[in-house]
Amino acid sequence: MLLEFADWLVYQIFHMDPATRLGAAVNFFVYDSIKILLLLFGMIFVIGVLRTFLPQEKVKAWMETKGIGGYCVAAFFGAVTPFCSCSSIPLFLSFVKAGIPLGACFAFIVTSPLINEYLVVLLLGFFGWKITVVYVVSGFIVGIASGMVLDKLKMEKYLVEDMVPQSQSEATTVSGSFKSRVVFGFQEAVDIVQKIWLWVLVGVGIGAAIHNYVAQETIQALISKTGIFSVPIATVIGVPMYGSCAAIVPIAVVLFQKGIPLGTSLAFMMAVAALSLPEAIMLRRAMKLRLILIFFGITTVAIILIGYLLNYLQNILIS
Repeated sequence: MLLEFADWLVYQIFHMDPATRLGAAVNFFVYDSIKILLLLFGMIFVIGVLRTFLPQEKVKAWMETKGIGGYCVAAFFGAVTPFCSCSSIPLFLSFVKAGIPLGACFAFIVTSPLINEYLVVLLLGFFGWKITVVYVVSGFIVGIASGMVLDKLKMEKYLVEDMVPQSQSEATTVSGSFKSRVVFGFQEAVDIVQKIWLWVLVGVGIGAAIHNYVAQETIQALISKTGIFSVPIATVIGVPMYGSCAAIVPIAVVLFQKGIPLGTSLAFMMAVAALSLPEAIMLRRAMKLRLILIFFGITTVAIILIGYLLNYLQNILIS
């Protein structure tokens, strides 16, 4: 329904040509902006209501006492949420506000776009079960390792001031009635969306331009001539891009079929899925630039290492 509305608005009301890059880019912008803003509001509202039942101190204590298990739980929760890098931000913001350890929050936001149900189905269809299993395990490793490293670095000081959790749970200020809990969740959703909507539009606008104006052939040409450096170059090329998993997997398949090594192709796909320029712009609302750069840097290095490992295992995986 939302896609039909975007088509109607862009192509029928504004009379843009769907065959042109501009028309496709505007349609992409309208559809993704509405989708992400609705998801942003809805998820923050639901999480806000749920937070009133679970005081912040208990959540923090549970996550902190689990050790590596806390990162695994966060990564698993990310894997079962069918979000792209931008769409996972609502939950990430809610987790940060709830006082969940920052490392666990990052484990979630890395794993969420890397692993989800429809991406796994697409990988099974295009690459087979061996590569799919290795990819899923690699996605968990990237998410958990990134979260652990960021947690050890103690990056909380680089959160934007109003995103820093308070010492006392906000949930304790809410009475036990269901109506008051709904009002709390609604008000929190309104407050956060008011603060972040402009970042969402700017980020999606940049993503729409990249998605529709950067040709697949250009990417393929750049990667195919770089030899041993193909993995880091493919990853760096993928980082600023933005697209859905449904669009990324076929591109990775084409790259692989054209002779690009398996690890290089999947490193590009992982970079596009887990990290994007629109995501960085939206995260700027919650954290300072230094933390965004550190987060992107650590995750990029992890993806590069996984890419080299997959290249090494390529003959075994495709046999």
